Amino acid sequence: MSVKTETRRAGDFILSEANGTRSREEITVNATAGKLSAGTLLAKITAANAASATAGGGNTGNGTMGTITVGNEAITGTYTLTITEAAANAGDFSVTDPNGAVIGTGTVGVAFSAGGLAFTLADGSTDFAVGDTFSIAVNAGIGEWVAYDDDGTNDGRRAATGILYGNVDATSADARAVAIVRDVEVIESLLIGLDDNGKADLLALGIIAR
Repeated sequence: MSVKTETRRAGDFILSEANGTRSREEITVNATAGKLSAGTLLAKITAANAASATAGGGNTGNGTMGTITVGNEAITGTYTLTITEAAANAGDFSVTDPNGAVIGTGTVGVAFSAGGLAFTLADGSTDFAVGDTFSIAVNAGIGEWVAYDDDGTNDGRRAATGILYGNVDATSADARAVAIVRDVEVIESLLIGLDDNGKADLLALGIIAR
């Protein structure tokens, strides 16, 4: 006879919470967080927003991308720049976000700014050809949430600021979720990632582990 293991259920760690939805907030889980289970301690990122570009391995052109500025509209994941029209010492391109939506179009050698990204794609000694690409890895994490880690990077994740209400999968892109962030009693044995410092952080928010 096969044995089946029940997955964590949303909110099964809650003993009591405030009236209405006072204890809960809708959040965005950062794409670097991966799969998280209900009851996982969370932290809000307070320092991030970075990006790096990689030229496609089969590119004809050898131009390069300058510094990339990441704004609040950007989302975490891999953006794709594709040359759509070739021209001597120039050319046009489009940029799609991690969900496949086009955020804007631009021209080689001209500053581009759209969808939370700003950069200039410079021309090289060999012109770009139609179909040349750049992958732009973006971590637009400020204000987004990851698993609490008291030993992790000092970007906010060392302070527990909530508990994940239900299971979430943020392995490929940011994911919407619900967090318990204040005025609640929870079952300590059902929490994931809890330590003494995390417990103290939660208590300061009115989240009491019993």
